Amino acid sequence: MIQEPYASNSSNEPETPWTVPTLGVCIVTYNSESDIAGCLDAVLAQTYPITRIVVVDNASADGTLDALIPYKERIVLIPSSTNTGFAGGQNIAIKHAETDYVLVLNPDVRLQPDYAANVIAAMAVDSGIGSGCGLLVRTGNGSVVDSTGLAMSRTGQATDRGAGEEASRWQTPGDVFGVSGAAALYASSMIADISIDGQFFDETFFAYKEDVDVAWRARLLGWRSVYVPSAKAVHGRGWKQGGRRAISIWVRRHSYQNQWFTLLKNEPLRWQSIYLWPIIAAKELVKLGYIIVREPGLLACWPRIMRTLPEMLRKRKIIYSLRRKRLHHS
Repeated sequence: MIQEPYASNSSNEPETPWTVPTLGVCIVTYNSESDIAGCLDAVLAQTYPITRIVVVDNASADGTLDALIPYKERIVLIPSSTNTGFAGGQNIAIKHAETDYVLVLNPDVRLQPDYAANVIAAMAVDSGIGSGCGLLVRTGNGSVVDSTGLAMSRTGQATDRGAGEEASRWQTPGDVFGVSGAAALYASSMIADISIDGQFFDETFFAYKEDVDVAWRARLLGWRSVYVPSAKAVHGRGWKQGGRRAISIWVRRHSYQNQWFTLLKNEPLRWQSIYLWPIIAAKELVKLGYIIVREPGLLACWPRIMRTLPEMLRKRKIIYSLRRKRLHHS
């Protein structure tokens, strides 16, 4: 059952002679009882008017639904009987937002009040900017960076820019490869433009690195992404600080296989980059050797990677066909 929301939290905002772009906030919960109230309180404190808050609950087994009861008049709640993953849940939420901009948000993120306003201000100056993010810092140490957007290496490895560094070093705004899905603002025009099979986030990924896939696809199709350090937020993501041993095998498997899905869909095959192929191959062989010795549980991913290969190649064909058409008309 879908619970309808309040119309807006901006009833006290002064009227303006121009049309303010609408903003929807999309949150997917899964056993998020300890996080969701703090997340929603920060959303409701945003200085930018919010048209709709959509929460998709992925069959939580804890008290998440009870924690949402105090907010029932202010959110659209979509309880799912199954776990649709981050990708599937966010796709559902985005379709129900029906706004000019969408803020995709993790329950373990706490936004500062002007987060949305500052990112939208930076995006609105250019219709070619499809996504934006702010400065995310780690819980417990607000001076350490969690993410300032996504960076991509020449060998197709995505990382969170500045992770683990002092936040004071990351105060310059500018273009980035893409944005972290923990607190990402997307223009709905871009969402519609780059979706494949009606999906913005590729639901084959289920969870992890679906934001990298979106960022890469968006860049291939001509969209820009910006980093806005004046927009600040705190991201829980405690397992990042404990190294790989703190990450469950389930998460590591999805991260590993989704890396391959991302490469298969998006990595350009150019003769100018032929010198990189041996480097990429050597790197993957080293990684495979490490997995065989230290993390053999990840080898279970390979049957699924091979079964999904035709689907990834089909989507790749769609992406690069669109890219060629746009380059031809530019």
